[in-house]
Amino acid sequence: MARSALLNVMVQAALKAGKSLARDFGEVQNLQVSVKGPGDFVSQADFRAEKIVKEELLKARPTYGFLGEEGEEIIGTDGSHRWLVDPLDGTTNFLHGIPQFAVSIALERNGEVVAGVVFNPATDELFTAERGGGAFLNDRRLRVAARKTLSDCVIGCGIPHLGKSNHGKFLLELRHVMGEVSGVRRIGSAALDLAYVAAGRFDGFWETHLNAWDIAAGLILIREAGGFTSDTDGGTDMLSTGTVVAGNEYIQKALLEVIGRPVPKA
Repeated sequence: MARSALLNVMVQAALKAGKSLARDFGEVQNLQVSVKGPGDFVSQADFRAEKIVKEELLKARPTYGFLGEEGEEIIGTDGSHRWLVDPLDGTTNFLHGIPQFAVSIALERNGEVVAGVVFNPATDELFTAERGGGAFLNDRRLRVAARKTLSDCVIGCGIPHLGKSNHGKFLLELRHVMGEVSGVRRIGSAALDLAYVAAGRFDGFWETHLNAWDIAAGLILIREAGGFTSDTDGGTDMLSTGTVVAGNEYIQKALLEVIGRPVPKA
C-alpha cells in the first residue's frame, strides 16, 4: 500500500511511541503510577509516549496544532490542521498487564478528520486510513463486516467506570442490546474498539463520555472501511458530543435504534 508523506509521519510517530510503551509494558510492575481521577490511572509511560509523538509530529509539521490527552493544547499557526493524539488508549489495561492498548493519532483538517493511525505494540497491529485511500491493517485492506441482522452480531461497547456518570443509563442500553445480539464485548480501549469494527471483528460499537482524541482515528478507519458512524442522537459531530455508534449501513442504524429505546414502564 502507498502512504502519503503525512501518513508516514503519523506511522513513524506511532511506531516510535509504541516501542517505548512496549518496553514499559514489559516492566509494568516497576512503573511509577499516579492517580489522575477515580479509576483513571496515568503512568509515566503515558507521558513518555505523548512526548515522543508530539516531538515527531511537530518536527515534521511545526505549524500544525496539537491536542493530546496529557498536555495543554497547542494552537498552530497553520490555522487549518490539528493533530489529535491519545498516546496510550487503554491505560488501565496497560497497568494490569492486559495487552489491549494503543497509540492513536489523527489529523484534522478544517474540522474534518482526514487521516488516522491506531497501533497496538503488544500485538504489532497497525491500523491506518486516509480520506479516500481506504483503511488497512498492516498491509491488508479492511472492510467492515457484512452482517445485516443484530442477532448474528458481536457488538463492542464501553462501560462507564468509577467516577463516570450515567451508570444506570448504560445498564439500560446494555439490557436492550443484550436482548438483540449474539454477544457483547468490552476491550477497554475505544481506539481499538473502533479499529476492530473497521476490521470486521466487531459488527458494531457504541460508547459515551469519550474525548476527541479517543475516537478521531477510529472514526476515519471505519469510514474508509465502508462503515457508518454517528453520535447517539444520530448526528455527525462525534468529536464534540463524545458519543459514537458504529457499524455497517444496517447494523449502525439498528444499534442506534436499540440503544435509544425508552425506559420500560414498571
